[in-house]
Amino acid sequence: MNHTTDQAIINRLGRASGHLARITEMTEENSSALHIAQQLQAVIEALPKAKTVLNGQHIEHHLEKAVGEIAHDTHKILFQDLVLAKYL
Repeated sequence: MNHTTDQAIINRLGRASGHLARITEMTEENSSALHIAQQLQAVIEALPKAKTVLNGQHIEHHLEKAVGEIAHDTHKILFQDLVLAKYL
């Protein structure tokens, strides 16, 4: 798997892009600030999730390249550590 073209990342970015396009439309249509803010929040939440997936896959990819195949349980631990790291 190529960690930079994973479908999960593409899907997350596609959703964020769709929300952003809708924000532009809503702004042009003079939609309520509440609805626009809700769409903005969806974009704000989608991007860190995509970044977490991308970073995790990047780290795993290079770690496997250096040390060989990684066990499934180790993948879970690495992902949890990456999620935790966003709070640093």
